[in-house]
Amino acid sequence: MAGTLRYLDKVVIVTGGSKGIGKGIVRVFVENGAKVVFCARGVEAGRCLETELNRAGPGSCLFLPGDMTKEADIKKLISVTAERFGRIDCLVNNAGWHPPHRSIDETTAEEFRDLLNFNLISYFLTTKYALPHLRQCQGNIINISSLVGSIGQKHAVPYVATKGAIIAMTKAMAVDESQFRVRVNSISPGNVMTPLWEELASQTGDAAATIKAGEEAQLIGRMGTEAECGLAALFLAADASFCTGVDLLLSGGAELNYGRKSQIS
Repeated sequence: MAGTLRYLDKVVIVTGGSKGIGKGIVRVFVENGAKVVFCARGVEAGRCLETELNRAGPGSCLFLPGDMTKEADIKKLISVTAERFGRIDCLVNNAGWHPPHRSIDETTAEEFRDLLNFNLISYFLTTKYALPHLRQCQGNIINISSLVGSIGQKHAVPYVATKGAIIAMTKAMAVDESQFRVRVNSISPGNVMTPLWEELASQTGDAAATIKAGEEAQLIGRMGTEAECGLAALFLAADASFCTGVDLLLSGGAELNYGRKSQIS
């Protein structure tokens, strides 16, 4: 069985790992033999996932409550992982948030700054503190961005800005860390059915219609799954040894072909 495990005994950190895309990534790495340390602000969800996955194996996981907007929590996440396991092979920066859709006129500078801190600066700081360990192992970093960071999205300027910056930061990090043989890549998911997607849909006038429109935005005709996000991350970590500075579109073809896009009435 060990021969089928693609990340056996590797040590992985996943931020924002208690639900959604992060949960899918934690699950896939544990299923492939990794030792995963994951953090989130949702303690109950984190503890439940930790119990479930440790019972199932074959890898293991450790949940640490943490707020990625707080530098002290980031430092603790890295130090606890390094002390417990003696190494870090892969860092998956995933923690983030998509605020409700609002126009520029309705968005304050403070809201924009808060989102930058959560979605972007947390990635920078987590990477900064993990790098000494990643360099020793010639490990890799995976930054979770979004398809809209490349193609834009209506009434989401701050969010799109943070996700576009993650893609650019990934490429710059790949350049800098190549001398240490640390690979840095990103994943840009399109519509993936997660609790956050359901929450945003519920804030519209017709949640069912919003979800249907979300499904129909992909050429494949459905949304992606949490498991598919996990498999994409595993591919970059375990198999894509000649890829660095790459942004992997996990989009079902949502960026392709023409569609009705004009906002002019």
